[in-house]
Amino acid sequence: MTGSVKNVALFALVAALIAITGFTQSWNSALLILNMGLISAIMALGVNLQWGFAGLFNVGIMGFVALGGLATVLVSMPPVGEAWAAGGLGVLAGLAMGAATIVAAALLMNRMAPGRARSLAVLVLLVAGFFIYRAIFDPGVAAVERVNPAGTGFLGGLGLPVLLAWPVGGLLAAGAAWIIGKTALGLRSDYLAIATLGIAEIIIAILKNEDWLARGVKNVVGLPRPVPYEVDLQNDPGFVERAAAMGFDPVTASTLYVKAGYAVLFAIVLLILLWLAQKALSSPWGRMMRAIRDNEVAAEAMGKDVTRRHLQVFILGSAICGIAGAMMTTLDGQLTPGTYQPLRFTFLVWVMVIVGGSGNNFGAVLGGFLIWFLWVQVEPMGLFVIQTLTAGLADGSALKEHLLDSAAHMRLLTMGVILLLVLRFSPRGLIPEK
Repeated sequence: MTGSVKNVALFALVAALIAITGFTQSWNSALLILNMGLISAIMALGVNLQWGFAGLFNVGIMGFVALGGLATVLVSMPPVGEAWAAGGLGVLAGLAMGAATIVAAALLMNRMAPGRARSLAVLVLLVAGFFIYRAIFDPGVAAVERVNPAGTGFLGGLGLPVLLAWPVGGLLAAGAAWIIGKTALGLRSDYLAIATLGIAEIIIAILKNEDWLARGVKNVVGLPRPVPYEVDLQNDPGFVERAAAMGFDPVTASTLYVKAGYAVLFAIVLLILLWLAQKALSSPWGRMMRAIRDNEVAAEAMGKDVTRRHLQVFILGSAICGIAGAMMTTLDGQLTPGTYQPLRFTFLVWVMVIVGGSGNNFGAVLGGFLIWFLWVQVEPMGLFVIQTLTAGLADGSALKEHLLDSAAHMRLLTMGVILLLVLRFSPRGLIPEK
């Protein structure tokens, strides 16, 4: 079997698995798996740019995904006029003061000669700026969060179309990646992983605790959608008539229509990003990145600025993760910072890249679809298998109860087994790098 035929067969297998889910369970479930598979493939594509192209070990994926979700709130939610009137200017003035303090400290560091005087001057500037910043910022935050805390308690957004939030999510993640990269990309791979994980946790902590920004753990619900609402479709006589002609009731038809609309939008974004990633891979820039990945010392000896190139690809990969985060929050219709767990947005995405094929964009996409399908379906399949195997045991048996309770852990067990099998029999992934 040639490589092209094998690759097509693997994608056909994943498509068949999703189709079987539609026939045996429901098309709602199949479309949900498809939509999250598309988003997962985009995340895996972003991580593959960083690891597969440049060898950067980033385990702060969930931080960039969360920033994409935050962008959805900041762009699409309508502004809360009462909150802005109560303390919006104070919040903005405080943030401006904090930024000015950091900029002033950086300028002072550059203009003064190294020594004790510079250290003391920078320290005094930072301490004074911090207290001034808090004196301006805290009253504004308190005033904003007192405005109807059960329903709003935050500043809201710009009230723009939600589709604009997707590129803005990428820009927000790219800006954070630039800050992180300027401080952490000089570290070795293991220290870079620790740094990115710590910074991601800081981002999540800010989202959870700063209610004025996005309501913290109270969550932002009712985000605008780029597709129609089901109830509007159900009240449309033309849609109801077409659904009946196809043999669907209005409720089922409206749900399928909305999820199919999301799938089309997500597929368009994935195809555009995949095309751009393939162009980058086959360009001189892509060949240079792989040369740096394989031997940094040799590339640097040839005059390549390794740190700068690492920063470029780190920003690009993080931006793609930010776009995926904005898309996922749009699909959910709400921002819930408590759901940004390392297991879901770090370990799982890394498994997708490793299983699919590190350094191969199509492999990353395949891994995104396959691993997400297994992540969703393994637990119910495992429960069915255990129920079948224990059917002969008496009800109330301690062994039977223990095995049935263990079905919840089938996801983790399966991910570990798949990872071990792929690393043993196809260590470069299902679709390896050429």
